[in-house]
Amino acid sequence: MYSEAYIDYLAHFHGIRDYFECHEILEEHWKQDPRGRRKTHWVGLIQIAVGLYHHRRGNFAGAARMIQNAKRIAISERIELETLAIDVDQLLRDLTQEYHLIESRSPYNGFDLPLTSKELLQQCQERCQELGCAYGTPSDLTNDDLIHRHSRRDRTEVLVERNHQFQIRHQKRNG
Repeated sequence: MYSEAYIDYLAHFHGIRDYFECHEILEEHWKQDPRGRRKTHWVGLIQIAVGLYHHRRGNFAGAARMIQNAKRIAISERIELETLAIDVDQLLRDLTQEYHLIESRSPYNGFDLPLTSKELLQQCQERCQELGCAYGTPSDLTNDDLIHRHSRRDRTEVLVERNHQFQIRHQKRNG
């Protein structure tokens, strides 16, 4: 019933607490739909992860912007998020609380998505076991590789793809 990408996202979100990887997983899933038919609720979940990533790193401006955007999407995509077994009312309360923490420049304290399905929770716990972590593990605030993932990853693949897309656009213009 739930996509593998969504289960992977939730396992990384609640187990490893690798919010950067959450972004990567759902962005790839989101982009599988053609432009114009991409589902906005995935963007909202991506923005929650990115907001938490920024908050944990102390980037309060970026965190606040992402959390506010995620709140707007949660409101407009309520039905889709409920279909994903998310308690949207609780999510909105939690996002508001997170936003207040960010505005007051309080340190990151952890965040869970309020899931309503025991079956989904079981699937996520099993995926966490496969990943070598436990569902609900707090974020390791001493793990610099986790906290600063974007600056420590190998971007070769991203740069190659970006150059490829540039070449395609250039050929179309100069056709």
